[in-house]
Amino acid sequence: MDPSRRRAIAGLTTGVAAALAAVPALSQGTAPASPAAVSGGGTAAAPLQDPTTKHPVPPFKRQEQPWPGLASRMDPRPDHGEGSYKGSGRLAGRKALVTGGDSGIGRAAVIAFAREGADVAINYLPAEESDAKEVLELIRAAGRKGVALPGDIRDEAFCQRLVADAARELGGLDILVNNAAYQHPQKLITDITTEQFDQTFKTNVYAMFWITKAAMAYLKPGASIITTTSVNAYDPSEQLLDYASTKAVNMNFTKALAKQLAPKGIRVNAVAPGPVWTPLQPSGGQFPDELPEFGEDTPLGRPGQPAELAGLYVLLASNEATFSTGQVFGAVGGNGGP
Repeated sequence: MDPSRRRAIAGLTTGVAAALAAVPALSQGTAPASPAAVSGGGTAAAPLQDPTTKHPVPPFKRQEQPWPGLASRMDPRPDHGEGSYKGSGRLAGRKALVTGGDSGIGRAAVIAFAREGADVAINYLPAEESDAKEVLELIRAAGRKGVALPGDIRDEAFCQRLVADAARELGGLDILVNNAAYQHPQKLITDITTEQFDQTFKTNVYAMFWITKAAMAYLKPGASIITTTSVNAYDPSEQLLDYASTKAVNMNFTKALAKQLAPKGIRVNAVAPGPVWTPLQPSGGQFPDELPEFGEDTPLGRPGQPAELAGLYVLLASNEATFSTGQVFGAVGGNGGP
């Protein structure tokens, strides 16, 4: 492997305090350069970034965590956009509920939503409280309202309360992101217990159904539902039989619901990530011996960072994508798409 790519690993880890210090300036955006200061009278362009070296590349340190895992304990720490995402008011006044909003892709979406002007309620497991507190501080630093709604979405009654509490605390609901997921690899179908199969489907499928069904009492024309599916929905891993099956359900649920809700003016889309560096991976989502090479087999040679997907969620939630519904947007590092 190119030594320069290995050296890219060293620069990622940043503390929450540094991220928080940067938030006020980021949430205000950056004024464009004066035309007089730019050759030709145009606006200064952002520098090009090589995607192969923008973020850490394998090999990573071997690491394991108990489920559900914490971003704060990962090495390198994931980039959720804490120090980089700049808002421009694209979601001003919106009210969003995001499951799995404490870390990973959900956290990146939450940070982006808040900096785009939305108030956000996040759901997470009680064991993830420390990560959730960081996210809530980031939401508030962006000048928006953050609502913590911990609980287990495998319970139907809790899912119903979750939506009702989010709508009450936020004063309505415009954006729903079904993002929380459970994943645990097994080499053979005979290794998958009924308990694991049940947990995977309850978390990834039943909760999506219960939460979305409950949200229909609050969503109005112009609202957006976004599902996090996976590359496994259409290119399933042999080691993720149960997880891949749920992600295929997520994808088809999205497409069918989009047709059902289109006459009501509610859009339904999905994002299908490939390998992304989140707590899902070291907390049982990958075999520990394979984690150091995680993402190495993508054409870009590395896993994605949650921050690299945030823009897709903002786009799908915004008025800029009003003709997109029933679509699956891939972010897989080059290994094909939906």
